[in-house]
Amino acid sequence: MSLSPVRAALDNGATLLVKATSKTPIVAINLAMRAGSIVDPPDAPGATWLLSRVIDRGTSTRSAAEVAEALDSRGITLNIVVTRHVFCLVCTCLAEDFTPVLALLGDILMAPSLPDEEIATRKGEVITAIRQDEDNPAVRATESLMALLYPDGHPYGCRTKGTIESVERLTRDRLRRLHADRFAPAALSAVIVGDVDASRARDEVTRVFGGWRKPAPSPATLPPVTPASARRRVVIPMMNKSQADIAYGFTTVTRRDPAYYAFWLMNVAFGQYALGGRLGDSIRERQGMAYYVSSAFDANIAEGPLTIRAGVSPKNVDRAVASIDEEVARLVADGLTPKELDESRRFLIGSMPRALETNAGIANFLQTEEFFGLGLDYDERLPDLLTAVTLDDVHAGARRALHVDRATVVIAGPYEER
Repeated sequence: MSLSPVRAALDNGATLLVKATSKTPIVAINLAMRAGSIVDPPDAPGATWLLSRVIDRGTSTRSAAEVAEALDSRGITLNIVVTRHVFCLVCTCLAEDFTPVLALLGDILMAPSLPDEEIATRKGEVITAIRQDEDNPAVRATESLMALLYPDGHPYGCRTKGTIESVERLTRDRLRRLHADRFAPAALSAVIVGDVDASRARDEVTRVFGGWRKPAPSPATLPPVTPASARRRVVIPMMNKSQADIAYGFTTVTRRDPAYYAFWLMNVAFGQYALGGRLGDSIRERQGMAYYVSSAFDANIAEGPLTIRAGVSPKNVDRAVASIDEEVARLVADGLTPKELDESRRFLIGSMPRALETNAGIANFLQTEEFFGLGLDYDERLPDLLTAVTLDDVHAGARRALHVDRATVVIAGPYEER
């Protein structure tokens, strides 16, 4: 099935994508602002995250209790998601509730009241979450890895939640200024998927957002990413823990790089397929050294990371790192086998229908399509893009970005350097 969404631009700069489906009488609404954590002010890390925790706690026309009642009475869970680049309001409602729910979401997005008492409550919750992160070896290892891969204040290396000190300093005025500076119609992408036709969806989105008039925010700029030129290893002793967590990684390519599909297939075979690809087969299954091991590839606007994560007994840390080194070196030396490439390709192409079987899944796919400018027919072209990747393409990607002698390795847990 081709998605073939309808795309329209409002005259205030907002973008609308609609996919009408009639399987069930529900509608998924996904409102994305290009205002993720990269727009945190330099003196206020974590501001966007805190804003996401309080933006639905009242508007200029509704109290927090009234917003909660409007959602609860319709059985709606509103999810607010912040990534490096976007700030999303996501929910699914009955088709009959589409009009009032869209109006409510528009009110939340455009005119939050940000009450002081709600900010105080949410600040306490965020600070508690940061403390929990600081006591979690897996989080400590991953955050430290990102800070090393993206140093000198690069937004990809900064904590999305900020620090305890930065969150404590945040005020209502600071959040209001962030909202005023970054939330504007030109930064909005509204995706509507479900039992509503395109013309009605456009009418309703225009009714809610068409009168929103603000200049487009200045584009957020990202510093260049410089790949590591030498191997780095950092140990974070957490001697009261029972497990050590390893985070090991490299910077790779942007999402728009033609090599993206080769890296994607390579990563699936290396650390995601079945029980964790090559890494899982070697380190967890055959050697029995890891409680978990996998890799993740996150290409983005800037060159994204390929990260390997493993949880091991403290006595197995050195052996596990050595085994990861061996698997990386083997991938660079030999590439994938034809069977691995074929299985990875089949897995990704076969997973597409599952990813698009719900309205919310389709809406998320369309947001990605819009954000990266992939084209309205991307779902149709994607299988061919994956099919076109050759073994040589994958091997070239591995040789380009994965070098054991330039790996960045972080170990957190009950372990100390010998």
